[in-house]
Amino acid sequence: MKRLVTAIFAAAILAVPAAHAAPVKKAAPAKRATARPDWVQTVVRTPEGGMRMGNPAAKVKLIEYGARTCPTCAAFTLGGVPSLTKSYVATGQVSYEFRDYPIHGAIDLAPILLGRCVPGRAFFPLLETMMANQRALIGRPDEIPQAKQEELQKLPPNAVAAYLGKFYGYTDFIVKAGLPVARAKACLADRKALDAIVAQTAAANKAYTIPGTPTFIVNGVVADKVADWTGLEPVLRAAGAK
Repeated sequence: MKRLVTAIFAAAILAVPAAHAAPVKKAAPAKRATARPDWVQTVVRTPEGGMRMGNPAAKVKLIEYGARTCPTCAAFTLGGVPSLTKSYVATGQVSYEFRDYPIHGAIDLAPILLGRCVPGRAFFPLLETMMANQRALIGRPDEIPQAKQEELQKLPPNAVAAYLGKFYGYTDFIVKAGLPVARAKACLADRKALDAIVAQTAAANKAYTIPGTPTFIVNGVVADKVADWTGLEPVLRAAGAK
């Protein structure tokens, strides 16, 4: 009997005209989760000659004028930037731009030229590696002979950069890091790149009167007497970073 009832029930369902059948609702397609931008890997060169990582529309825009031969800059890169990128850049709240500033003059030229000689995404990892090895690179015990110093004063700036890059080990350092020797030499000999460094330094002094390195600019305003992460983080939070 049960089988007969079941068969009659099935037949009745099949006999219902299509117009009277309950509409079958199609399941809504599953929404794909929107991938969150990897702001730390979003790196672009700026018109001012710096390299910026992060959300270009970030509420807080941080600029650091730093030198690759500056111990205080190295301390910030190694001790502050990890917290900066993890807590603020990665979340899209802060963009971070590094602009080279040759605080020590000719000595800075080779590391700047070589440091800009890599693709955008390699810029910050190389900067960190240079800072981590700063003491070994510029802390060598021997000095440039007096006769050579006098000779350097008569050479073109790019030739001086090439010599100092070799003397302090920056050229060998970046070649060991993977940059071809020919490419390293070409970057050291790039007169337009060197002229750009000079122009960008003059522009920085005109805009902000850079007192030393590092100098931090937060939303266009110099963070006065701030040279480390402990002092910088409250400035970022006061500007709107959370």
